[in-house]
Amino acid sequence: MRRGLVAVAVLAAVTAVGCDDGTGVRVVVDGTPPATPYSGPLHVGTRAVDDGSPRSLRLASGAAGRALECDGEIFDGGGPDGWSASDGGRTPEEGLKLYFDMFQPVQPDHGYRVERKEADRVLYSFDVKGRTKVAVVVAEDQKNRPGWGPETNASCDPAELPAKFAAAQGWEVWTDRSGRRVPVSRLSGSGGPEHCDWQSAHFLDLDGRQYARDPEGVLRRAGLLTASYREQVSMPAGARDTGYHHRDRRLWLTDDKDTAYVRTSGGVEAWPRTRNGTACK
Repeated sequence: MRRGLVAVAVLAAVTAVGCDDGTGVRVVVDGTPPATPYSGPLHVGTRAVDDGSPRSLRLASGAAGRALECDGEIFDGGGPDGWSASDGGRTPEEGLKLYFDMFQPVQPDHGYRVERKEADRVLYSFDVKGRTKVAVVVAEDQKNRPGWGPETNASCDPAELPAKFAAAQGWEVWTDRSGRRVPVSRLSGSGGPEHCDWQSAHFLDLDGRQYARDPEGVLRRAGLLTASYREQVSMPAGARDTGYHHRDRRLWLTDDKDTAYVRTSGGVEAWPRTRNGTACK
């Protein structure tokens, strides 16, 4: 593990420096320098390949993507983007704050530290247990972009960010049988949207398939389910425990994977797959 021991849980106790986000919380903090910080170039040419794959995100995120230390694949990344003469910051820290103002990313907006500094670029990292999970490279006086501003950015899966932050952003993170948090890019749950009047429903996305709990039949009436949701069933003989669980829900699947069997403290529920293009109009 090559990073410093800047645990997110103790960031509030670390001496803060740099710019304030306006709420008294520091965007940049001091921290234990890493034994061997990211040593690659801070300027790496980017290429936009809009297919959402980890490869395309790495190409789009340049040096920031290279600086990550994800347990799994890169989750998000991009850059560069322009800022106007009135936007550019006077300092690297102001350039980092501009990143949050411009893009409002679903990432922590404070608790970063300087990992590497060069004459015209600075790499900021947000660490969890000493490993970089979000990286932002800010640059100074680029073409048509005066002052300091964000050049590239990248982040790991939300499941690798602090649990409280992920929950506050609405990410439902499941764990496996060993207690490890499962990447939301593989498995995630979410409540039905209120603007569709589907708040009684609950969705579960797993490896490109989507299942749904529909106790009030709102999805069934909309014709969005491949079968009916059943609140009480017997566990099929061929079902296997995936080991995935969230609170009192445990996920079981059969070989055909047409139905998700969710065991709870109250019994077993059958969540059918949804049809393609599930969305309210």
